[in-house]
Amino acid sequence: MTATSQDLVDVSTKLALSKKAEDIVIMDVRDLTSVTDFFILCSGNSDTQIKAIADAITDGLEQEDVLVWHKEGYHGLKWILLDYVDFVVHVFQKEAREFYGLEKLWGDARMTRVEDN
Repeated sequence: MTATSQDLVDVSTKLALSKKAEDIVIMDVRDLTSVTDFFILCSGNSDTQIKAIADAITDGLEQEDVLVWHKEGYHGLKWILLDYVDFVVHVFQKEAREFYGLEKLWGDARMTRVEDN
């Protein structure tokens, strides 16, 4: 059985939570753009945590035979973008997330907050 983009989004958020990512939001942008289905936004508190969150997602999805199509931001570690085509993960330092305001920019998207249970 092939995993859907929603299944992979769920796996990605669990992987982010495994590294204590904060303020995780899933944005369903399927009705707004043809570029991707979902954005996942999350925050970390340091360069080290930002990298750990992104690495956990890429490594965990790789174990599911899902490879990242494009990634950027590993040099500055303020905003790492992981593009999986059907969904895009944005791992931010809190200040960068506030500055770029993707939640406002894509304010028409259906948003789901993910909490650590």
